[in-house]
Amino acid sequence: MKKILITGASGFIGRCVTDEMIKRGYTVYAPSLSPSLPPQDGLLQSRLDFFDREALKRYLAEHRFENLIHLAWYVGPKCHMSPGNMDWLGLSLDLLKSFAEYGGKTFLGAGTVSEYDFSCGLLREDATALANPSLYGQSKAALYNVGKSFCRQAGIAFKWPRIFNLYGPYERPARLMPSVICSMLKNEDVKVSPCTKFLDYLHVYDTARGIASLFESDVTDAVNIASGQPVQLRAVVEEIARQTEFKGRILWGALEENFADPVIVGSNVRLTQEVGWQPVYTLQTGLRQTIDWWKEFLYEHV
Repeated sequence: MKKILITGASGFIGRCVTDEMIKRGYTVYAPSLSPSLPPQDGLLQSRLDFFDREALKRYLAEHRFENLIHLAWYVGPKCHMSPGNMDWLGLSLDLLKSFAEYGGKTFLGAGTVSEYDFSCGLLREDATALANPSLYGQSKAALYNVGKSFCRQAGIAFKWPRIFNLYGPYERPARLMPSVICSMLKNEDVKVSPCTKFLDYLHVYDTARGIASLFESDVTDAVNIASGQPVQLRAVVEEIARQTEFKGRILWGALEENFADPVIVGSNVRLTQEVGWQPVYTLQTGLRQTIDWWKEFLYEHV
């Protein structure tokens, strides 16, 4: 039986990665402070406070996992600037150290587009500086650098998917796509920024498949989980309006832009050519699936 420890299994990305690994024949162990995933075969949930270092060490000693996907991280207010990132950096290094001590063989940690210097435009694993000014980005980059060195020394396969922008079911309602979709479904005024920027988007299901495929492959080190295709945010909003048949007002510029760089897109050559991944969803079909999910969600919560 293949077993794997997944931290952050109930998160936006984590629940999809958990489902994908179960489909691939793994038994997923998903400890958390508040277990909340729907029960299913192949999923073992339990209560664990990761910041209780002794409890965490006992858990790893008991189960002696060879496989670990580490997705959990701070997601509270102002997450890109919060000192909570430093807490999770320290915890993640402790987790990796104990994982190695108790028989760990393959470690995959969730990297982020926010490690990169956004001013470069096209972001490449082998060429773009990890010089993002955010505390979040710097904390993830520190875990990448130290984790890679430690795993090489400990004989652990080290995999680091750098996750780009994504969308889909269970995304936080305040983010761009859910907020636009819900406003349009309710026939409310849609408040957005000027939406002139170009970003790289993947459906969360395709992101999860990319992470799972990287984990099972022989590929190591950093791999962008990205579409490789920039799309203007204005085009995303207009496509949602088309699919929802929205006839109301879109208030362009009602909100401020939250970043200055005009284009952020990732090269996905390693992902497509070395890992062998290909997306299932186009932006149009992914938005249709996401809109349908939010329709059902809103209907259930009327």
